[in-house]
Amino acid sequence: MKDNTRGNPLALLPLLVFVALFIGTGIIARDFQAMPITVAVIIAIVAAMFIKPKDRLNEKIGILTRGAGRENIMLMVLIFLLAGAFSQVAENMGAVESTVNLGLSLLPSNLLLIGLFIICCFISISMGTSTGTVVALAPIAIGIAGQTDLSLALALATVIGGAMFGDNLSVISDTTIVSTQSQEVKMADKFKTNFFIVLPGAIATIIILWFISSGQTTTPATDLDYNLFKVLPYLAVLVIALLGVNVLIVLSGGIVFAGLVGVLDGSYTFTSFVAAAGEGIGNMQNIAIIAILIGGLIALIQHYGGIDYLLHFITSRIRSRRGAEFGIAALVSATDLSTANNTISIIITGPLARNIADEYGVDRRKSASVLDIFAAAFQGLIPYGGQMLAAAGLAAISPVAMIPYSIYPAMLLICGIIAILIGFPRKLDA
Repeated sequence: MKDNTRGNPLALLPLLVFVALFIGTGIIARDFQAMPITVAVIIAIVAAMFIKPKDRLNEKIGILTRGAGRENIMLMVLIFLLAGAFSQVAENMGAVESTVNLGLSLLPSNLLLIGLFIICCFISISMGTSTGTVVALAPIAIGIAGQTDLSLALALATVIGGAMFGDNLSVISDTTIVSTQSQEVKMADKFKTNFFIVLPGAIATIIILWFISSGQTTTPATDLDYNLFKVLPYLAVLVIALLGVNVLIVLSGGIVFAGLVGVLDGSYTFTSFVAAAGEGIGNMQNIAIIAILIGGLIALIQHYGGIDYLLHFITSRIRSRRGAEFGIAALVSATDLSTANNTISIIITGPLARNIADEYGVDRRKSASVLDIFAAAFQGLIPYGGQMLAAAGLAAISPVAMIPYSIYPAMLLICGIIAILIGFPRKLDA
């Protein structure tokens, strides 16, 4: 570090309390959903209040509230709520079903598995949620596996892979929102940087899926109804966001457009449209509260020297820009393995990653991409992640059975490592 600040390792104890509670409870209860993240964060905040006991409690509360209410945290919360409203409004008027059925109707019978992966990629990019994509498409994967010789675990793992692809790239994904806001970069710039890193992994996945499914008996999907009109809100949001329009305008416009489509085709009245938007906002309230609480927790840890200590510990072992990128990757990967939540892992490590990027000249577009790529890769590989558990629950199989077929998350991890090793994209590393 340039200021030679070593920091205070004791200030990291609240973060260790948070991880220990989350992981320990999951191991003991054999259920990684047993400890609500909000409860774990609040307990960690209480633990943070015991750092330097001589300091006034009101001063610590002030640090907590100022950190929780920082401008970037509040902007993140607002984006979360609008993204939830758009996703729910679009889903309730049939946009997801129409998009899925359109894709399956156009697929040749010998490309069902590849088509399922591609559809999942598009749906998750459009919806901005990997878990929502898994819940929406896992029943289709189960049906395909039931009508063909394809392995059920393989079909479900393919859905999860496609969901992680889109979640990693979507401009309305909470992971994209967090990674771009924490690194203070534009979503369109992060998308362009990320896309060319992960595209080879998607192509490799398609090739592997073709070899796996070739020679197996498949039957074409039939009697699938779709409405092209209902697909338009997803396409509009994706295209407008990529043009660089402010994300708040994109999401607000998307909500209105999806609601208008629903009203015109009879899916919505004004009251049901408003109710759907409210439901979507409600669905995102938990992650919004978590972001606020973690913002406050990180502020306390930073004030008492925890962030400085981590920076010193990591940067003292970093000798190059490439080492800094690997350091950021290691931080977010370890945090995701600990919390089983890629969004939370980026929220926790984002501020530290930005400091490391600035210290070693890593382009913030690259640091945002590294955060999202490695968090998504490990999230798709751990059997106790929400996506795996959701798919396993719907299919009544063990999530461990899907791990050998987690092709895309493994390819994503490899692509991320190679991108760091060769300094790709070069125009950012020049």
